Amino acid sequence: MNNKNSYRQFCQTEPSIPIFSKDWWLDAVCGEDNWDVALVEKGGNIVATMPYYIRTNKIGLKLMVQPQLTQTLGPWISYPQNQKYEKKLSFDKQIINALLEQLPQYDYFAQNFHYSITNWLPFYWKGFQQTTRYTYIIDDLTNHDTILKEFSSAKRKNIRKSSQIVEVKFDLPADLFYNNHKMTLLKQGSKISYSFELFERIYKTAYEHNSGKTIYAVDKESNIHCALFVVWYEKSAYDLISTIDPDFRNIGAATLLVYEIIKYVSSLTEKFDFEGSMIEEVENSFRQFGAKQVPYFAVSNMSRRMAPLYYGRKLMRSLLGK
Repeated sequence: MNNKNSYRQFCQTEPSIPIFSKDWWLDAVCGEDNWDVALVEKGGNIVATMPYYIRTNKIGLKLMVQPQLTQTLGPWISYPQNQKYEKKLSFDKQIINALLEQLPQYDYFAQNFHYSITNWLPFYWKGFQQTTRYTYIIDDLTNHDTILKEFSSAKRKNIRKSSQIVEVKFDLPADLFYNNHKMTLLKQGSKISYSFELFERIYKTAYEHNSGKTIYAVDKESNIHCALFVVWYEKSAYDLISTIDPDFRNIGAATLLVYEIIKYVSSLTEKFDFEGSMIEEVENSFRQFGAKQVPYFAVSNMSRRMAPLYYGRKLMRSLLGK
């Protein structure tokens, strides 16, 4: 049995594999033939995994990067029980080296690691680089009233105001959600960054696995003020895509949707992840939900063939002021 088939079976039995690393998710965002996985076994049991996606660009460079709409990849590691800290660090080095040895040749590597990976030193020793990024997480969904109390006063005001104006509904079809997102972005002078075909695959697959839901706010004139597409697995839900019509932004219905979807997923998962942003205005909004700032690693590497191209273009953009 090859690694991918073993991994498919493993994903059926191991609930802690993050949703973005599950085989069905990778099938949807990469295509069944465009991803693979490195595995480490001990005593006949899988103790570490690292799925990866490779695409080739127009000039033939092999890029091992994040698929679209995929928040994290990177390694998943199962540690022995009651392991001493010193042994854990040694185990990290051994396991990560074993995973890296299995990766095929690439010119550029870039993955966001799940925040459970807190030790990237073994990657550093192999020539990788790292940038710390942040997400925002509500880590206990059991008490809805407590969650609401942690919202800022402005967020609570948005909920009171918008609940008098809009109705909250679920299960907006994929085509209507996509077209709404496309329309709201155009109003703001932006273009949508992903195809309908990709979104439809994710939407259908998430619904089939009881791991996704759309929620939207609509007024009496049938105007959609905003919508969310949220996905989840046993450990966490993720605010994957948010749409807000700028014509109705001041109504504040987006806050109402966040609160309602948190209540919905609270019986299905443990945490709510806003899929953080390094954009200052977005960070400010996430923080006002009472969410906790959590760091994660963006890890990268490049081949000798790639480095002159990368740094040459970076220098040229700098000289041109771009």
